[in-house]
This record gives sequence, structure tokens and C-alpha cells, in this order.
Amino acid sequence: MSGKNNITVRKQKIRKNHTKAKLVFFLVLTALLLFVAAFAKYLCPYDPYAQDLALAQKPPGLEHLLGTDRYGRDMLSRVIIGSTTSIYATLLLVAVITVAGTAIGIFCGWKGGKADTILMRISDLFLAFPGLVFALAVAGVLGGGIQNAIIALEVISWPKFARLARGLTLTQKDSAYLMAAKLSGSSTGKLLFKHILPNIAGPILVTSVLDIGTMMMELAGLSFLGLGVKPPMAEWGSMINDGRSMLQISPWMVLAPGMAIFITVMIFNLLGDTIRDYMDPKERNRRRG
Repeated sequence: MSGKNNITVRKQKIRKNHTKAKLVFFLVLTALLLFVAAFAKYLCPYDPYAQDLALAQKPPGLEHLLGTDRYGRDMLSRVIIGSTTSIYATLLLVAVITVAGTAIGIFCGWKGGKADTILMRISDLFLAFPGLVFALAVAGVLGGGIQNAIIALEVISWPKFARLARGLTLTQKDSAYLMAAKLSGSSTGKLLFKHILPNIAGPILVTSVLDIGTMMMELAGLSFLGLGVKPPMAEWGSMINDGRSMLQISPWMVLAPGMAIFITVMIFNLLGDTIRDYMDPKERNRRRG
């Protein structure tokens, strides 16, 4: 029996170390993406906005690693500079919907009553329609521009976090430890911020990280349809739109920003999956053991 126990412990340690290594790896990749986005203007090999028609639609080569677009602009430079808008606009969007949705969900779960019913029916309304279709309608009303695209996605994307936070709050609300805290005279603010929020933060964090990829694609979709970033500003969705008419002649104009979106979304999705594995209760118990 002791031999089997030793094997089990060894497997648990290997699994624990593997999860930690994956988490560090994807955190490093994420930090690299954020670094590139933050210092994009210093990392571009060429001016991403300088036009030279003599170099228009040059295929990838040693001089221009990802080729040039129809105006002779270096595609690598435009992908790099476009990361600033694509990544940080997405992070801002996800931060807003996470905070707003979580606050609404905690309020509904804690207070209940008519406010809970009304807010949840509103969230049901948003969740009943495809997100991008609803965002298109909102963006169409507000007009084009990256700010309006972000607002449009914020309007329709908070319900998932509200629903999640509400359900988690209801679970915590009836727990024994919270009842004990109430009996000890803890204020509502202390109950919410010291007891409930820390205990529901894990699932919300995982959902938030996993949602980065979805929001990035939806923001790129709005830009692709002309409701996001306006030329000559570089953003991956608008770059795909700019190159789609040249797809058969100059496929790199679409492939370069498309691969940038694909790689970035994959990194954030894998980071979210790894965080979820790391925060799993069974995994946490194994680490403590």
C-alpha cells in the first residue's frame, strides 16, 4: 500500500509542477504581448503609416518580412503598431464588463427583490440575441470609431458576468461562515468585500481571461465591418478588411493580421484554461498536501 501511495504522491507532484510550469509559460507569453503592445512604436522596423507606392504589395522577403500593403506600408510594422489598439482596447473592454457585471451580479444576489428581477430580465434580453448582432445595432446607432465600438460591446457583454456573480453570491450568501460573520456583527460592506468577493473572484477571473479572446474577435469584427478603427489607424480587424479585396493577389495582407489575432486569442485562451486548472480545488488541495 505504501508503494501505491508513493506513486500517487509522485504523480500529484508531477501534475502540480506541470500546471505551474504551464502557468508561468503562458504568463510570460502574455507579458511579451503586453510589452509589444506598450512599446509598439519603438519596435516597428519602419514607419507603419509611411506610404510608398513603389513598394506596394511586395511579397514577404528579407527587407519586408511580412510584405507590404497596397500603399507600400510595411505589414510587420502595421501588425506591431496595431497590437496597441487591438490588445489594450480589448483589455479595457473586458475590465469594464467584468467590474460592471460583477457589481450588478453581487447586488442582485445580495439584495434580491424587484431590482434583482428587473436586472436579470434585462440580462436575459441581451443574452437572447447573438452578441455581435446586438453590438452591430448599437454601434450603428452610436456611429463608427473605436470608442463607440467598445461602448457597443460593453452594453451587450456585461450580463454573463452578472449572471455568474449572482449565482456565486447566492451560494455564498447561505454558507455557514457568512452566517457566523453576520452574527458577529459584520457590516454589509465587510461581508461583501471581505467574505463574498474573495470567494467568488476565482471563477470570475477565469471567465474574464477566457473572455479576452472572444472580445478581441468581436472588436475586430466590428472594425472589419467599418464600425471600429478608421483608416489610416492600424488595428488587426480593419487591416483584414483593408486586405480582403486583395486576398487572391496579396494574401499576406490578410494572413498577417489574421495570424496575429489567432495567436493572441490562443495565448489568452490557454492562459485562462491554465489558471482554471491551477485554481481547481482538488489541485489546490494537492499543492497544500
